[in-house]
Amino acid sequence: MPAKTEKTKARYNRIAPIYDGLTGLIEGALKERRKILWDKVQGKHVLEVGVGTGKNFAYYPPNTQMTGIDFSEEMIKRAKTKRQNQGVEVELVCMDVRTLCYADNSFDTVIATFVFCSVPQPVKGLQELYRVCKPGGRVLLFEHVLSANPMKAKMMKWLDPLIVFLVGASIIRETVKNVQSCGFTQVTVDSASSDMVKLIQAIK
Repeated sequence: MPAKTEKTKARYNRIAPIYDGLTGLIEGALKERRKILWDKVQGKHVLEVGVGTGKNFAYYPPNTQMTGIDFSEEMIKRAKTKRQNQGVEVELVCMDVRTLCYADNSFDTVIATFVFCSVPQPVKGLQELYRVCKPGGRVLLFEHVLSANPMKAKMMKWLDPLIVFLVGASIIRETVKNVQSCGFTQVTVDSASSDMVKLIQAIK
């Protein structure tokens, strides 16, 4: 495994025990937009990429076959505990989004929230989402991205090395453009999006 991937994985393994606490302060502001994204889920077979500690369990739609993956073993451990405590039905697997062990056209919907800020090769990961999504299916993403404001973007680029060092997540990704490069027939950004937080829907 490349050194950059190992370093990112080690960071997330390290912060897994305190991850919910670290992100708890901003979760209140994100709940409504998480719900907007999850309301777009269609079909019976759904894959959540970057399941983390299970922050999205409360939004899982009924009557679906859920699969959740994450490349951090420690995150998956905590998600399994939360699964048991909350009685959530989901298969949890430790897996890298860039090399998904699923056949082509396996899932009706693939969804990820705040994941592609930390994937070392984000386009490769997005191409995998395209591959495992069924024709006509959808990929749904909730991601923070580089601001379109030049002054904000400059500040974000200045801060990015520190953020990457601390938590392994880049704040200067251009995820909408990356999704548009992956062959989807349609890519839209929901009106509930802000300058730096985008709700993205891609149809295969």
